[in-house]
Amino acid sequence: MAEMYIRIAEEENEEPMEIPSEDDGTVLLSTVAAQFPGACGLRYRSPVSQCMRGVRLVDGILHAPENGWGNLVYVVNYPKGRKMDEIDASSATKIKRGDQKTSDLIVLGLPWKTSEQDLKDYFSTFGEVIMVQVKRDVKTGNSKGFGFVRFTEWESQGKVISQRHMIDGRWCDCKLPNSKQGPDEPMRSRKVFVGRCTEDMTADELRQFFMQFGEVTDVFIPKPFRAFAFVTFADDQVAASLCGEDLIIKGISVHISNAEPKHNNTRQMMERAGRFGNGFGVGGFGERPKLMDI
Repeated sequence: MAEMYIRIAEEENEEPMEIPSEDDGTVLLSTVAAQFPGACGLRYRSPVSQCMRGVRLVDGILHAPENGWGNLVYVVNYPKGRKMDEIDASSATKIKRGDQKTSDLIVLGLPWKTSEQDLKDYFSTFGEVIMVQVKRDVKTGNSKGFGFVRFTEWESQGKVISQRHMIDGRWCDCKLPNSKQGPDEPMRSRKVFVGRCTEDMTADELRQFFMQFGEVTDVFIPKPFRAFAFVTFADDQVAASLCGEDLIIKGISVHISNAEPKHNNTRQMMERAGRFGNGFGVGGFGERPKLMDI
């Protein structure tokens, strides 16, 4: 018997897909579900009554109507409630995207020579830029090494935040200023600390390994080697889900933890003071830092 196809669509007015029938003219529900996951049956509009009719289903086998399958278009049935859930989810996504507005992003680590035009030329490759600014000293007019950029589209902003940027030969970071984060919108880290690494682990190997959990935007291994690495994900939730885990890479157990942001001023001051020998004096740094004037 020649193979016969019947026309099936997810919705009545959509373009149908042809599904093969079995030798006896029936159609397996599994064949339909292979093309329309979650399908639980078929229905069609009667040419006579113009009402929707269900196709008989017995033990996973769909049987043709009395006059055969014909050239009718059969519509997929889904379990009750599934379609409404999808509509609600789709609507919620559209509403959420519509509410998302862009913010001023701070660009850290700018080279002294970078101008507003340089910034605009660079960031315009990600989308339409509506504002750029390089912060400068009021008296000298020299750059302070950071600036701001703002995009028209929220998607462009997301792309920029998810990666590091090489601007005028220097790596720069672009992020939301802490002041833009409300109490219900904490600054979440997309970076994790990978401890107990071995020297034979390369950045490419770490990238390939962690890509199984989500999109990886950056891998950093300090040089000289210090037995740890940093991995940055596009999604902060992926990073959060891995913290505290022990994972096996190349037969070695590594530990994943939070990558602490470098904003601890006290620690930085102590490290700086330590370079002068005796550290803090009675009046904070004491007299030792004056050696810098020599």
